[in-house]
Amino acid sequence: MARIIAIANQKGGVGKTTTAVNLAAALAGAGKRVLLVDLDSQGNATMGSGVDKRELSASTYDLLLGEASVVQVRVTTGEGFDLLPGNIDLTAAEIQLMSQDAREQRLKTALAPVVGQYDYIIIDCPPALGLLTLNALAAADSVIVPMQCEYYALEGLSALVETIEALRSTLNPVLEIEGVLRTMFDVRNNLANAVSAELTAHFGDKVFRTIVPRNVRLAEAPSHGQSILGYDRSSRGGVAYVGLAGEVIRRNAQRNKAAKATEIA
Repeated sequence: MARIIAIANQKGGVGKTTTAVNLAAALAGAGKRVLLVDLDSQGNATMGSGVDKRELSASTYDLLLGEASVVQVRVTTGEGFDLLPGNIDLTAAEIQLMSQDAREQRLKTALAPVVGQYDYIIIDCPPALGLLTLNALAAADSVIVPMQCEYYALEGLSALVETIEALRSTLNPVLEIEGVLRTMFDVRNNLANAVSAELTAHFGDKVFRTIVPRNVRLAEAPSHGQSILGYDRSSRGGVAYVGLAGEVIRRNAQRNKAAKATEIA
């Protein structure tokens, strides 16, 4: 059964899509069966995976509106993971879903037939706490929050944590924070170091040990339709995302081990 992880933060430009694509590629590189879901109307995760968002026969828009199944939308990328691509049509989906029944559960319902086919399903969310992000959070087991270590990012994180807590009591009781990921990190920046320390003090082991640095190769990779692993695996960005995948795999193994121990007891 797949572990479904949403990559979410309502603040834009914090590395959500970069994290979604590169985590998917790194998990696939570790031999895991991975599905990446692009829920952002910008379609950047789609383009960054080497798929042209302008030439799609079907997209996550059709999936959410019940006009196509995962099998009909799914494409295989050159980096070993499957993709449910997204494009500008998703802008209309948010409006059209408003009048639909169980509108926050559309993605969960659509993914249900294939959760047994994957080890991980990664969802790239748009930079807003709107209906598309709510669909992702309703379907997910957990959330990875990428964030830059700056003052305003802390306020945004607080709002997201409140949203997750609210969803736990209504739509998704199992939803939890998988971890907070520090991105675009510059060790020479005193504020970044101070915010990083504050994050660790508040969230403890929920903060990933992996830190994604500012890295030119990481920024270049999407323009080539590749993850950083396909573009320059040995770069600092490549090493960071391989490390993140390792942390995610270890946490999941520990979680499964604890669950089995509880069942036996």
